[in-house]
Amino acid sequence: QVQLVESGGGLVQPGGSLRLSCAASGSILRFNYMGWYRQAPGKERELVGTITSGGTANYAESVKGRFTISRDNAKNTVSLQMNSLKPEDTAVYSCNAIEIRPYSPNLELWGQGTLVTVSS
Repeated sequence: QVQLVESGGGLVQPGGSLRLSCAASGSILRFNYMGWYRQAPGKERELVGTITSGGTANYAESVKGRFTISRDNAKNTVSLQMNSLKPEDTAVYSCNAIEIRPYSPNLELWGQGTLVTVSS
């Protein structure tokens, strides 16, 4: 079973930048979609953005223009570059991967999450 491990979280000041990485223990070519979700304290988990196996990315309106998702199939990693961070971006960020299986339930994997705190 492929495992996802996030890294790169931490404390950053408002307006700053941070780059999160999600490393897979195996090939990510099988995953039709990979993405990032976040969950702020006391709130439900929300989608940050996704990227397809072909490299097409989509973002939540709240992060569009500030966050960029990239995918390196050769290195089996997905990254989230976060710029112009705001206090409301504070959350645990989790990596997600989905393999669509036409004749059986889809495979969905999650990382353990990494905390991002935006504060002065």
